[in-house]
Amino acid sequence: MFAELCITSNFTFLTGASHPEEYMERAALMGLSAIAVADVNSVAGIVRAYSAAREIARQVAELERLEAEGGLIGPPAPPGLPAPPRAPVRNLPRLIPAARLVFEEGVEMTALAASRAGWALLCRMLSAGRLRSKKGDCRLRLSDLPEVAEGLAFILHVPLAPEGGWRDRVAALVQVHRGRMHLALAPRYDGEDRGRFDLLTRLAEGFGLPTVATAVPLMHHGRRRRMADVLSAIRIGTRVERLGRAALANGEQRLRSEAEMRRLLGPHEGAVDRAAALAGRCGFDIGSLRYEYPSEISGGETAGGRLARLAYEGLKWRYPQGAPEKVQALLKHELTLIGKLHYEPYFLTVRDIVAFARSRGILCQGRGSAANSVVCYCLGVTSVSPEIGTMVFERFVSEARDEPPDIDVDFEHERREEVIQHIYETYGRHRAGLCATVIHYRGKRAIREVGTVMGLSQDTLGALSSQLWGFFSTKGLEHERMREIGLDPDDRRLQLTMELIYEIIGFPRHLSQHVGGFIITEGRLDELVPIENAAMEGRTVICWDKDDIDALGILKVDVLSLGMLTCIRKAFDLIATHHGPKHTLASLPPEDPEVYDMLCRADSVGVFQVESRAQMNFLPRMRPRNFYDLVIEVAIIRPGPIQGDMVHPYIRRRNGEERIDFPSDELGEVLGKTLGVPLFQEQAMQIAIVGAGFTPEQADRLRRSLATFKKHGNVSEFRSLFLRGMAHKGYDSAFAERCFSQIEGFGSYGFPESHAASFALLVYASAWLKCHHPGIFACALLNSQPMGFYAPAQIVRDAREHGVRVRRVCANHSYWNNVMEPDGSGGLALRLGFRQIKGLSEDDAAWMASARGNGYQSVRDVWRRAGLRPSVLARLAEADVFADLNLTRRGALWEAKALMKGGELPLFSRDMDGEAISEVAAHLPQMTEGEQVVEDYVAMRLTLRAHPVALLRHILTPEMGKPQVAEARPTPAELRSDLARSRPRHPRDLPSPLGRGNLLC
Repeated sequence: MFAELCITSNFTFLTGASHPEEYMERAALMGLSAIAVADVNSVAGIVRAYSAAREIARQVAELERLEAEGGLIGPPAPPGLPAPPRAPVRNLPRLIPAARLVFEEGVEMTALAASRAGWALLCRMLSAGRLRSKKGDCRLRLSDLPEVAEGLAFILHVPLAPEGGWRDRVAALVQVHRGRMHLALAPRYDGEDRGRFDLLTRLAEGFGLPTVATAVPLMHHGRRRRMADVLSAIRIGTRVERLGRAALANGEQRLRSEAEMRRLLGPHEGAVDRAAALAGRCGFDIGSLRYEYPSEISGGETAGGRLARLAYEGLKWRYPQGAPEKVQALLKHELTLIGKLHYEPYFLTVRDIVAFARSRGILCQGRGSAANSVVCYCLGVTSVSPEIGTMVFERFVSEARDEPPDIDVDFEHERREEVIQHIYETYGRHRAGLCATVIHYRGKRAIREVGTVMGLSQDTLGALSSQLWGFFSTKGLEHERMREIGLDPDDRRLQLTMELIYEIIGFPRHLSQHVGGFIITEGRLDELVPIENAAMEGRTVICWDKDDIDALGILKVDVLSLGMLTCIRKAFDLIATHHGPKHTLASLPPEDPEVYDMLCRADSVGVFQVESRAQMNFLPRMRPRNFYDLVIEVAIIRPGPIQGDMVHPYIRRRNGEERIDFPSDELGEVLGKTLGVPLFQEQAMQIAIVGAGFTPEQADRLRRSLATFKKHGNVSEFRSLFLRGMAHKGYDSAFAERCFSQIEGFGSYGFPESHAASFALLVYASAWLKCHHPGIFACALLNSQPMGFYAPAQIVRDAREHGVRVRRVCANHSYWNNVMEPDGSGGLALRLGFRQIKGLSEDDAAWMASARGNGYQSVRDVWRRAGLRPSVLARLAEADVFADLNLTRRGALWEAKALMKGGELPLFSRDMDGEAISEVAAHLPQMTEGEQVVEDYVAMRLTLRAHPVALLRHILTPEMGKPQVAEARPTPAELRSDLARSRPRHPRDLPSPLGRGNLLC
């Protein structure tokens, strides 16, 4: 059978017009024996094709099982339910890893990885070309080709018009790689292919090379021709109608069957057989790349022995009075299971990274499916006791599934880079790299880029973008939406553009850097996958994203950042400084009723995960009274549970307004802790297994489709299987439909219980800080910005409402960070720091604080001692930091502007006769309260003066009981004048109340 060995997928960005998965599925239908996805200088799309191949293999196996069982899937379908799906194909093409190498010298060839050694050489070549280039580029040179390319096979592509010296370079390559080099016989579909095949055959004979047939497809089906032209137009930066020769002449450059290739090649059809023979010699499977994790053997101690030793040492640390028997049994059981699956090195790597962070005082917290285990609790990876939940370790580290565990570790967002660089230094850049994130076309980008190359006006694109959610959430109602926004839905160009927009959704656009997923290998990482430079200096990344890594079973360590951890650590430091106790996440007083009382009042501004308006609305209804209530609180206000109609039933049952019953005891065990309402991903899996009879393999596929933010998951494909299974077990059809509807909601965004438990600990910690130390919590929040829902003005206002005394930024008392200082009555006041001033650098603030001594006396004094530029002094004056020096805002600005005029330079400090110049005192008008408030917001985005609305209260709320005289009411002109004097406006619209622009003119 024919093997297509030179496929270009859409991971040759803005060139290929089909997904790797589409090529694999099409090849299976066409009966091809093998395909090679060979993107230009990249192997980014290969794993997508591999995943599709695994799905086809499952379908083929399912078909064979059906035939053996008489053609039925499980129990018979009840009346009214859809028939069981049939596998569409019997053929499973082999996937050959490959890449199309484009060299700077003008030579192009497809490199096929025939063996594991060949794959390593291919990855190292691509790494060399990418590491010498900027992000997204690859500069390959012929010198990068190893002289001994064992395990590689090459297919040479002859350019339409070979440049001078091309033959000599190819002859030299053939001399070195004879026996591994072939020449591509590919049609161009321009009516001259027969003559061209004759010329290529003679050229191959001259070089002594065999020819192999290839269609060099850019798309899996001819209907993608329009998309190929759109992608070319986006890449070139022109409109489709102006592509000229860059447009495809026809839709023939597509995946071809064996019969088609033999017909096209005619007398040269032997190249078809040679392509199949070459594919047969390439036996490397991309799925064999998984077992290359670092051994983590230290000092002669095995990984298993070291993990057990550290775990039992941690058990004594966590339970100084002795661990309960249940916990000891769980630890022994988990260590045994980890040992069976040989995952000890993975847990040790995570532990070592966390230990490094703790040694540097960096607060961190583990989460993820395997993180909430006794092992991770004892290793210090997480501070959440596994006794809190009812999670089973095998749901996440399963001997039956044989898949890698999942542990994410959140670090302080300001200090995560220290951890990342530590990993690079520990393992070396040749062994560690960050995952990629594939940026796919989504609504706004698709509308903007496709619409532009299709020639739509900017007004039309703006109108389409404004209806983004309307179009992509209610497909089929485009005509009505277009009429509503003033567009003509019958316009042919607009119709075609919308078709292409829908088609390009999901296409990869480019590669970006993952937020923190590290791949660490025992050997060279660049022999596992190509490495390239990231946009950020000091980082290197691989070309596969987290879904690809999961598909290959390669272990990944997630090093993530979380702003709330920064805030909590800074709050703990402030408590230790001012009150003495040194807190950690694990040492906070548990189950404090005052904390829960505060949350029941929805007093949660700044509190992690429960500060949104939706959470504030839900807290008084939920009324959390223990830690597990917080776990549910975190998980329930999510799009998945909301769309699955889980919120209201849960509240009704919690409040006793609805009866809690279970259709069976087995489902009662799964849903008992959440009152019969599925809230977590783990429960969705258990319902499928227990209630619908899913096999472990089917449940695992369901779990993957439920993964948060899953781009390609489709829960709906399990509907028929789920409903048939529930019916077979005797469950009511309405109940089964409701269950699946709730599970379907998780496809949008469902939360795992393990993640919710880890987040709930941070909810409790931040709520405890706010409850017992509101000033310190506000100070830490301000010092951790930007983060969270609320701006500094709202944080400061909330702190003052909780009795915190807040003091303004002061030249003689403030530092860069906000600090706590004695308030004169035995308490602490929050002193705002220079960081609140917009546009002020930390270096300037440090110079000002270090040169302060016993205090500054004037603006000129700051200029002399701190050496700050007059422009910086003007910015400080605008923020009113000199108020404690008995200088008004305008007075301080006057002094700063005077320094801008020349300061005390000798040439300008005296008159013509040598007499010193004395500046005439300026009489500056006083600023109104409204002007002061406006300037506070302009300079610092907050004010300690009146709330802006208070300035309008006499207009918005007339005094009660006062007779309203009609003729005494202000006219509209007077109202506008009052508002103009009082209300804060955007800085760019402000007439400068300080006299900026004309003060010294």
